[in-house]
Amino acid sequence: MAQQSVLIFDDDEDLLNIFSFLFEDMGWQVFTHPTCDDVIERTRETKPNLILMDNWIPAIGGIAATQLLKADQELKEIPVIYISANNDVKALSAKAGADAFIAKPFDFDELSALAEKLTNKTGI
Repeated sequence: MAQQSVLIFDDDEDLLNIFSFLFEDMGWQVFTHPTCDDVIERTRETKPNLILMDNWIPAIGGIAATQLLKADQELKEIPVIYISANNDVKALSAKAGADAFIAKPFDFDELSALAEKLTNKTGI
């Protein structure tokens, strides 16, 4: 089976390091970006199995970036996990059109289980 890959958009370097460590520990290939500029181009380049999208990310923000991805015929099937410390993360995630959400601070086990669930869809 091909190695799973994740593309992470977050402007918090510490969090990028934590996410990278977590996913690499799971055997995934990790790509990270501190802005969501060129979100379509970056996603096409890396062709990830999963995307993590931060809410407060320069320049256009996570909602607009996720909406761009979900409007793209080639990329819309890639699952997006929306990440935010905002109390309204569920509503923000829904507005963005993300496939799932996780609140900061997050639980490693919860995130890894969610990642596996979203990328191991069978027969859909």
